[in-house]
Amino acid sequence: MKRGTFVALSLGTDALLVNVGFVLAFLVRFGGALPAFNFDAYLSLAPALTVFYLGAGYIFGLYEPERTETFWNVVRAVVQAVTTGALLTIAVAFVFSLFSFSRAALFIAWPITATLLVGWRLTVMRLFPISWPEQRILIVGVGPLAEELADALEARGRWGYRVEGLIARDEGELARAGEAGRFPVLGTVADLTRLVTEQRAERVMVASPIAMRELVERLALADETEVTVDVVPELYEVFIGTVDSVVSDIPLMRITHEPAPAYVRSTKRALDLIGALLLLVVLSPVLLITVVTILLAMGWPILFSQERSGRHMKPFPVFKFRTMVRDAEATSGPVLATEDDPRITPVGRFLRKTRIDELPQLVNIVRGEMSFVGPRPERPHFVERFVEEIPGYRERFRVKPGATGLAQVSGGYATTPERKLKYDLIYMYHQNLLMDLQIVVETLRVVFTGRGAR
Repeated sequence: MKRGTFVALSLGTDALLVNVGFVLAFLVRFGGALPAFNFDAYLSLAPALTVFYLGAGYIFGLYEPERTETFWNVVRAVVQAVTTGALLTIAVAFVFSLFSFSRAALFIAWPITATLLVGWRLTVMRLFPISWPEQRILIVGVGPLAEELADALEARGRWGYRVEGLIARDEGELARAGEAGRFPVLGTVADLTRLVTEQRAERVMVASPIAMRELVERLALADETEVTVDVVPELYEVFIGTVDSVVSDIPLMRITHEPAPAYVRSTKRALDLIGALLLLVVLSPVLLITVVTILLAMGWPILFSQERSGRHMKPFPVFKFRTMVRDAEATSGPVLATEDDPRITPVGRFLRKTRIDELPQLVNIVRGEMSFVGPRPERPHFVERFVEEIPGYRERFRVKPGATGLAQVSGGYATTPERKLKYDLIYMYHQNLLMDLQIVVETLRVVFTGRGAR
């Protein structure tokens, strides 16, 4: 059984068995009957109750097979989850005055539910053990810590870990290391990108001094490789970050991960679609006034369509109100806008300052090409150049571009691509719906004050 199948099966089965446990508890409490007065209270609370138990199961690792590999780990996690779920259920029943919800049935449900959750897990895990995909691993470092980490990974080979070898700091360390340890030393940090490709490594773990981290960060952002990078943190890094996993007793911090979980992306898309449609209706008077003003002041065309690079660098046409003179790039070719750009008309300068020129991008959001918040889409001409010149620039295309972003509310209108990239990566790897709301609110402040929009 694959890991993803186990997680999906766990969620569905737990949701079912939690409620089966409560029904059995009511039957025990009331002698085989389900009195409506009491049972209706349970039915009204069943959806929230299910969420409580599944949420507690998530907190205590029931849906992470790595944390429930033994009998006692399963029992411990289930007991903690069921106890937490029961306490939350009691609290909500009290707050909403559901006094007809039988407390006796709830206490009877505790051992029944715990037994059901433990029983099905142990049965399925014994009959259908989880098959782990192979993970080829390179370890940066050749000292005792690297050897200990490699040994610990090899000991957990049933999880698919396969250590291909160690990587030395430089040629001197490579010569000193030789073949003294159990694991081959394949090369130096300078060879790391090549070795990842040759060894078909999916993961790089760094057990080395901080001085080597810059090269590893470049690997994490390298355009030609896709590899997960973990580091064994120093004390300073523990203060500023969080430990993502533990191998034996060695902590690991991951510096590459998915920009956002699937549920965040789905929720964000729903909010984008609803918000864009509402704004097109609410702002229709502003859109009409802008159309008339551009027509009178600058003539045709009113809208400006330009090819931009979207998620996965897929091109799409972005829509804006025209703010520059007609045929602005007829002689210069593609160039980035600058502060006090002479091609921008007086009306266009006002539209840019107030961000009204961006409103037609609501159509791009409805079409699914953009989001309200994300890295600003760039033109393919500049993207090709930046990918060549700026390490890690391709990383920003792992998410959908946005009408506004952290770079736009934090930096100036014409800040450098390097600085924009830093803001984009900060947003990508820390994004959540609350951060999106903060950026939208800050964008409105920029619109009304003109700060940062020149």
